Amino acid sequence: MKRILLSTLASLLAFAINAAEIPMTVSLFDGKTFQGWDGDTNKTWRIEDGAFVGGSLKTTVPENQFIATTRSFTNFVLKVKFKLTGTEGFINGGVQIRSVRTTNPPNEMSGYQVDLGDPEWWGCIYDESRRNKVMAKSDMNEINKVLKRQDWNEYVIRAEGKRIRASINGVQTVDYTEPDDAIPQHGRIGLQVHGGGKTEAWYKDIMIVQLP
Repeated sequence: MKRILLSTLASLLAFAINAAEIPMTVSLFDGKTFQGWDGDTNKTWRIEDGAFVGGSLKTTVPENQFIATTRSFTNFVLKVKFKLTGTEGFINGGVQIRSVRTTNPPNEMSGYQVDLGDPEWWGCIYDESRRNKVMAKSDMNEINKVLKRQDWNEYVIRAEGKRIRASINGVQTVDYTEPDDAIPQHGRIGLQVHGGGKTEAWYKDIMIVQLP
């Protein structure tokens, strides 16, 4: 009996340890409120049909705007469903990771952006308001096979150490390793609607798994 009891306890302990080692998926957006996020929720961002919606199809978005987590993250797997629509001008958005808000101008974020938009921004990593250039370019021939323009798609973004990988609808778009030791590898997550167009950027089902 003692052996059975000890064996059972050992099994339960092993299960508990293994369960503790499995990263948990956490929702960053409840689909109803801006809890855990900040941004221009008076004019730019609203919640509609369980999604963050930035911008307008009736008037031109005057400048870049971001809704961002109040928390910072380092290593993670982030899943975001997105839809980008527009009728005129520059139609673009993006998912910021390991980023910070800037003070001048106050509407910008600085950091890595996993981009959205035609003609060739989908799936790229752009260094927003910092180096201001594409750090990793995607293959549009592959993306065009799975991308659903004007409809819902899904980004999966994996950030581990200095390596960042992204995929759209299961197709990897970039695999980038940061060569500069001075670039921070932690920060906030942000969602962008780009200025300069009559456009709406929709984001929902925002889930994260934090990694060691």
